[in-house]
Amino acid sequence: MERPEPRRRPARRIERTHDEPAFVLHAHPWRESSLILDVFSRHHGRLPLVAKGAKRPHSQLRTVLLGFAPFAASWSGQGEVRTLTRAEWTGGVPPLAGLPLMCGFYFNELLMRLLPREDPHEALFDAYLQALTRLGEGAGAGAGAAGPWGPLYASRQQVEPLLRGFEMELLRELGHLPELHLLSTSGEPVREQGMYRVDPQRGVLEHGGDEAAAAISGAQLLAIADARWEQPGALRGAKTLMRELLGYHLGTQPLRTRQLLIDLHQL
Repeated sequence: MERPEPRRRPARRIERTHDEPAFVLHAHPWRESSLILDVFSRHHGRLPLVAKGAKRPHSQLRTVLLGFAPFAASWSGQGEVRTLTRAEWTGGVPPLAGLPLMCGFYFNELLMRLLPREDPHEALFDAYLQALTRLGEGAGAGAGAAGPWGPLYASRQQVEPLLRGFEMELLRELGHLPELHLLSTSGEPVREQGMYRVDPQRGVLEHGGDEAAAAISGAQLLAIADARWEQPGALRGAKTLMRELLGYHLGTQPLRTRQLLIDLHQL
């Protein structure tokens, strides 16, 4: 009696992606001449890629795989880590320096900590690209200021709305930003004259007055929801609110770039 031939497992299909808009969030050495990249792409989200030979002195990848530099990525592979097959710089984002550069590192750390792998968020990618572009424009505007920290001080007032806007877009895309116009318990509109608190899990609640949670006025809350940063207290209230919401989802490990920004501000 002949034995039946063992069933062969179907070969895993090699995935190939071409000319995907992407940024390098982080890179670390792998073997002697290669890099493992953490890439944020527009249609595939955050994913790891191996860039073979990227550390070689004459590799064309050395001038392309830079932080905050948009590029078109092509890759292939079967497993969790794909292989970068081509990378072409696409341009459009001015170089970052001073405080804008620190803000860029802050954005990258938020994405690395909060964005799951291979979870595409096209609107978030577009917000990241827009924020980096505006940061670069601000850094360029301050390049003529006196001293090596010229861009740091010239753009300090400009970066606050960009920081708050990107934080809100990140939380919104991940489903972590409550509807700030409405009370979560009743669905009633937030009143400008009212006092509220924002719970990371329960959303917008009325503030009882004797609660330990920080209170925020309805006027501030509505201005934050509509990104009306010119309103008095909107940026200050948004900074406190984003710190509370992000802190809840980040857990106990603090953000290294946030502390660096604080230290630079004190200098």
